[in-house]
Amino acid sequence: MQYPATELVLDKNGNVYHLGLSSKDISSKIILVGDQNRVNLVASLFDSIEHSSQHREFACKTGTYMNKHITVLSTGIGTDNIDITISELDAIANIDIANRRDKSNFKSLDIIRIGTCGILQPEVPINSFILSTYALGLDNVAHFYDVKFTEEEENLKEQILKQVNLPPLIKPYLVKASEKINEKIKSEKTIEGITITSSGFYGPQGRTLRLKNKVSNINQQLTNFSSEHNKIINFEMESSALFALGKSLGHNCGTICLGIGNRPNKEFSKDYKGEMIKLIQYVIDRI
Repeated sequence: MQYPATELVLDKNGNVYHLGLSSKDISSKIILVGDQNRVNLVASLFDSIEHSSQHREFACKTGTYMNKHITVLSTGIGTDNIDITISELDAIANIDIANRRDKSNFKSLDIIRIGTCGILQPEVPINSFILSTYALGLDNVAHFYDVKFTEEEENLKEQILKQVNLPPLIKPYLVKASEKINEKIKSEKTIEGITITSSGFYGPQGRTLRLKNKVSNINQQLTNFSSEHNKIINFEMESSALFALGKSLGHNCGTICLGIGNRPNKEFSKDYKGEMIKLIQYVIDRI
């Protein structure tokens, strides 16, 4: 199959349209961050840098750390940007861009998102390292693709839906994080649990300013959910699409977040930059 120009969109340099990158620019080990400025924070720990670029919100640096070849790439906020990021990273890795055809040898990427999140369990301290075991997507990105969900994923999703009254018309999906990634990242320093990926920051995460929410106690319901050893730990805005698209394309994807706001306790980190540096160091030592 040859991908037409309207499907595989390229820029004037022949790079993928949004990221502005080619296969020579990235490693098979990729750290995703939301904030463009966090790319420099991660890259400041590298021993050397061989590539640096930015197109729109997608800043990228590739270099080495302790003989490991690593790319750090910003995605901006939301699952819509993850759709672009994962689709174009996969295209770089597995499509011969010049000929617009699949490469003969498939390349699997290891992708770990480092982000910030809101905490949904009162006992979890501010600035905890929270490792996602699953992501429950309240967005709609995965519904546009032929994603195959496992029986384990479907069963856990149904258990959540029995205990949590979501807003009307929301059709959630649940995806497991890569066990390969999580085995590398988890330790006594991490707290593991289910992540809620929301489609927005305010109402979709239970915040109320001037416009009232349809479900007033959704955060309490999420906090109260329990099924065997599974608890819902945190809110963020990217992981469901990352896991669903990444897994479906054959990549290993995970998320670890710094918990900067404890929603039940109404506590917010006063200055989390130093803690974020610790989390970044923790991750690059393990990937």
